[in-house]
Formats: sequence, C-alpha cells, structure tokens
Amino acid sequence: MDSFLIQGGTPLRGEVTISGSKNAVLPLMAAALLTKDTCVIRNVPDLSDVRFMVKILESLGADVAFEAGTLTVRCARIKGFGDYDLIRKMRGSICILGPLLTRLHEASVSLPGGCVIGTRPIDLHLKGLVALGAKLDIEGGYIRAKTKGLKGTTIFLGGRAGPTVLGTANIMMAAALADGVTVIESAACEPEVCDVANFLVSMGAKITGIGSPTLTITGVKELHGTDYEVIPDRIEACTFICAAAATKGDVIIHGARPEHFAAVLDKLREAGVKVERKAGALRVTRPGKLKPADVTTLPYSGFPTDVQAQFMALMTLAPGISVITERIFESRFMHVAELMRLGADVAIEGPSAIVKGGKPLSGAPVMASDLRASAALVIAGLAAKGTTQVHRIYHLDRGYERMEDKLRKLGAKIERVDGE
Repeated sequence: MDSFLIQGGTPLRGEVTISGSKNAVLPLMAAALLTKDTCVIRNVPDLSDVRFMVKILESLGADVAFEAGTLTVRCARIKGFGDYDLIRKMRGSICILGPLLTRLHEASVSLPGGCVIGTRPIDLHLKGLVALGAKLDIEGGYIRAKTKGLKGTTIFLGGRAGPTVLGTANIMMAAALADGVTVIESAACEPEVCDVANFLVSMGAKITGIGSPTLTITGVKELHGTDYEVIPDRIEACTFICAAAATKGDVIIHGARPEHFAAVLDKLREAGVKVERKAGALRVTRPGKLKPADVTTLPYSGFPTDVQAQFMALMTLAPGISVITERIFESRFMHVAELMRLGADVAIEGPSAIVKGGKPLSGAPVMASDLRASAALVIAGLAAKGTTQVHRIYHLDRGYERMEDKLRKLGAKIERVDGE
C-alpha cells in the first residue's frame, strides 16, 4: 500500500484550486440511471470512489466515458442488479437503489460498505422506499426491491443523528419518476443534496423547497439528458484552510464557496485564523498564535463531521484546551491515537475529545483509518518537526484529487512512496 512521506515544518504558500465535490458527484452519477439519454457531468474529481462508481454503472449496463474532469454517461439499456463485490465496498453505491427501482420497478443491490467510522444504517433509505410503495427483502447480502410503480406520499426522514444526506438524495431520485407528489420532511439541507436536486431539475424533474427541510417532488413520466457542473468540494476547501493555518502559511484558495462552510469559517476565525475574500478567492493566513476553540459537529448548516478530524489536528497546535464533540458518528475519533503518536495530548470522554494543545508535534509513522482521519494526519505531519509517514493513503485517494501534487505546489515537502 502507498504512503505519504512528509518533511514537516514548511509553511504552505501559493495558490490552490478546489476540485469538484466527491459527496455530490457520486449521487449525480447514480441519477444518470433515471434517463435513457446522455448526461454530461463536468468538474468531476479524479478519485478512486469516482472510478469505482464508473465500474458500478458499467456493471449495470451503462456506457461511461471519463476524461479531463468530464463524465459522459448513457444508460439506454440497464439492468436492475450490478456486481456484488463492487457495490458492497462503497457506501455511496446505495444511491443506485432509488433510481433503479423507480425506472425498472425492480432492483437487487448489495448492502454497502465504506469508511469504518461507526454504524451508518440505511434504514431511512429503506423506510422511504417502502413508503413510496416498494416491497423489500434482505437476503444473501442483497437488498431486493420490487414495485408495481412508486406512488408519491409524505415521508419523514429524520434520524437519531439528524437528517440522512444519502437517504434524502436516494428518495428524491426515486420520487422524481413516481406517480403523484412526494413530500420529504426533515430532508437534509447539505449543498451536496441541493446539487443532486438541481441536477434532477436540469433533467426535467419538478422539485421545490431545495435547500430547505421540506422537499416537494412532483413525479414526471420521464427525464431527459443534461449537461451539468458539479459544485466545488467544501470539505477539500476546509482541509486546505486547516493545512495553511497549521503551517502558518499564506494560501490563496480558488473555486471554494465560503457560504457552504460558514460554520467552519466562524470557528477558524475564533481560533485566530484569518480568512478573507480576495478577487473571488479566499486568502488564508495566521497572523499570530492559534487560540483554542470548542466544536460540536451537527447536520448542515452546523459544523460538518467531515471536518472534525482536520480541525482537531489544528487545535493540537493551539495553546490551551479545546473540546471537540462528535454528534453524528459514534466512532469518528480513530485518528486520536495516531495524532498522539505525533505528540498530541488528547483524551476521549464519551462523545468528546479534550485537546490540550500547544505542545510541538514531532514526526512519526502513523496509520490512516478513514478518509478524513487521513487528511488530519497529513495536516499534523505538515506542521510537525521531522519526518512523518502516513500509511494507508488509499483512504485519501477516495476523496482528495492529487493531494500530494497540490501540496507540493504550495511548497510542502511531501512524496508518495510506493507500497510493497
């Protein structure tokens, strides 16, 4: 397995451009299953998850081309079941269930996997599909779904940790071709969900309430092809902001939409990081010492769980005590033990991590456990003295496009080392 070798202590300086959103493009690719026409999706990041989703679509019978950030998908003839081993390895693959069911009236999809960050049940996906008129069975590792035709209804999608992002996208896609009106109450409001809704509208879907907790979808008989550009990745933007702040750098970030991560910017400013808009871009600097800041992850528009690990890495450098509370996933502190290898002082108390920051970090071999934990370890390694080797960076390749190349252009001393 490949790893990153990082020589820390160099401030990041220069300009970086944010890629398209991983969490938006995967359900957009699934939405292309809803039409026989050609869909062109632009600003697509070249990620292992995207390549994986291409293979899944191809296993369903789709024709897919991916070149220079543009995906062309044509699903003229598809089948209702794909490759079991492909689908089970990626959680985002669950998004094919709704489109397949509403278009073909039957689907068999293996139960999905993904990062090991705690239980992420798909019960709300299944609840919504049953409410629309699907009959479901789970056997042999498959979700087997059938319907004589989905019918619109009112569905409440709130869960224990708030609304379901992928579940909202899945039910919205299923409802787009259902008979009648579907109202999703407690819908997720994340920008990525809005992007899926806007993509569907560009295909001819009728959706109102986009960006609100109540979505109304009036089913249509068919959808057509479209040409659409994916929103920039807000999580990648936040990651590079944290990296710039951790190294006391001066970085210009292009392509980010700050309105998509206002809660993160608020906490960064509280921590002493200066983020200013400059000619359509963001300039990140740290004029003085970092200050501790408390964070609680919440559904959008609160502080995103996908930035929790990166912010914790930054807070290990802030003199004082920061309390970081995770309210979305119960096992998303797996990066803590690895940060401690670098010299961080962090204690876990229930859903909270108590960070006693300000002690210098020193390089060491560390092991990534999931996508965002990997990013946190890279940030810490960039700020640490000496050499840090981050193993299992295949996690990073799932969500960051050419991260090492972008960091090198900012002056970081980082290289990819081939695995054995």
